Amino acid sequence: MSDILVRAISTDGFVKATAVVTTELTERARQIHKTLPVGTAALGRALSAASMMGNALKGEGNSLTLQFKGGGPLGTVLAVSDAEGNVRGYVTNPGVDIPLREDGKLDVGSAVGFDGTLTVIKDLGMKEPYVGTIDLLGGEIAEDVAAYFVESEQIPSACGLGVLVDRDQSVKAAGGYLIQLLPGASEDIITMVEGGIYAAESVSAFLSHDPDPEKLLRHVMSDFDLRILETSPIEYRCYCTRDRVERALLSIGADELRQIREEQGQAELTCQFCDEVYHFSAEDLEALENAAKKN
Repeated sequence: MSDILVRAISTDGFVKATAVVTTELTERARQIHKTLPVGTAALGRALSAASMMGNALKGEGNSLTLQFKGGGPLGTVLAVSDAEGNVRGYVTNPGVDIPLREDGKLDVGSAVGFDGTLTVIKDLGMKEPYVGTIDLLGGEIAEDVAAYFVESEQIPSACGLGVLVDRDQSVKAAGGYLIQLLPGASEDIITMVEGGIYAAESVSAFLSHDPDPEKLLRHVMSDFDLRILETSPIEYRCYCTRDRVERALLSIGADELRQIREEQGQAELTCQFCDEVYHFSAEDLEALENAAKKN
């Protein structure tokens, strides 16, 4: 089953919810970055969260970035989504391997770190992007995303994320949900949401036997009647092109380009998100150098 995002609203109009299955795109990220299990879990959770948050932007060309800097051995965990929910991302140190927690689960919190920040960047096509930053609660990703909405956007939210890594280190299941209260929601509504979350299976456990995000939502929100607003495919999608890389090289200026050409004779630039390598010969660099002089 392909990766899918589902958006819904309760028929009483007090709760909106989104769920994703991201098994294939998380596996794609693992293959690109060669992450070990704890890195796969952290990156997969971040990609799921970014997909749900990015899809909510809706405007063409809009994007959302999640940046976790917790001081842990993984370094930065970064995920970027377009307005459809397609994502890309990376971790600084994909080869990190740390012991399992006492309950036998991957210790994402320790790998990401507890002493740092979550930064959310929304590029809405304005002169300046919106940037919101909060202190991390525990580095487990889901609780930090929920805390961001409460602290920065004053939206009571609950987030569940999960990545199940198989014995061969491939991704067996990945996805998550984001549930948010709308204005006017009563204490009874809050109690119903909390009760459904506490009674539900974990995200990774549920998706391992039923990879359907709509069923995940209905499972977690079993006390609500839901109206599905959108069901759309999502994927791991990088927007890098040779033209974009050329523009990046032009931005460093003619002097720097000449220095690279004289000292190295060529240049190879690798995309952080998809590991595509772009080669520039001495002739290519000289042409860019001349173009930079004209700017």
